[in-house]
Amino acid sequence: EVCLQGGIHPKFDGNTYHRIVQTVRAAVPDMHIHAFSPLEIVHGAQTLGLPLDEYLPWLKQAGLSTLPGTAAEILDDEVRAVICPDKVNTAEWLGVMRAAHGAGIRTTATIMFGHVDRYEHWARHLLAVRDLQEDTGGFTEFVPLPFVHMEAPMWRKGQSRSGPSFREAILMHSVARLVLHTLIPNIQASWVKLGPQGVVKALQAGANDLGGILMDESITRSAGGQNGQLFGVEQMRELASSVGRPVRQRSTLYGSVEAQLAETMGADNV
Repeated sequence: EVCLQGGIHPKFDGNTYHRIVQTVRAAVPDMHIHAFSPLEIVHGAQTLGLPLDEYLPWLKQAGLSTLPGTAAEILDDEVRAVICPDKVNTAEWLGVMRAAHGAGIRTTATIMFGHVDRYEHWARHLLAVRDLQEDTGGFTEFVPLPFVHMEAPMWRKGQSRSGPSFREAILMHSVARLVLHTLIPNIQASWVKLGPQGVVKALQAGANDLGGILMDESITRSAGGQNGQLFGVEQMRELASSVGRPVRQRSTLYGSVEAQLAETMGADNV
């Protein structure tokens, strides 16, 4: 998988994102392209004057595989007015997800919590994700992301909490498992945010997925995170084994990597 996300560049328009996907697909035809936050999708569609239900299928035709459910922060406009007033609002974020699912593009869902939000905001976010999943079934996983505060401008100005407590972070994984049970089967623990010991506790409290090994992770590090840029396959195996959890490598859509490789090898041998 290649994951592509970025800021909103003033010279980018919807054609830019389309060309990026085309270029990746042409260079590596079998690559799974997991790309563009809902904010980027809205920007791309608006610059071309296209509705989402036309723009997203166009990207899919060019090679877009799945959409990251980032830029969600907290799906409550009371909070968004404080932490991300220049990003998409709650209805817009949910609208992108609904349009993506309608176009046959699966997506993840995230929550970034522990700043100016309160527990009722967390509950509203979880219920909004659950309600959309009931309608579309398009979310592959839910990813709690504890706020990393150290270099965040909001925290440096004294305008937010210093992230959630460890107990709150673990509870978010547990409560998400309960709220989303039967609808979203995968709760992902972010080793980038939680660190190895935090992941161990999350695996014992509702999480079943460690996400990707990553390469050169920079977003959390730029905010002051200390958990490194890479978490290797053997590290993941050892960590899962330490709490008695079975481990397997998965594809982006939670399928069998072995089957995917065999299919690719077979196509190459034809």
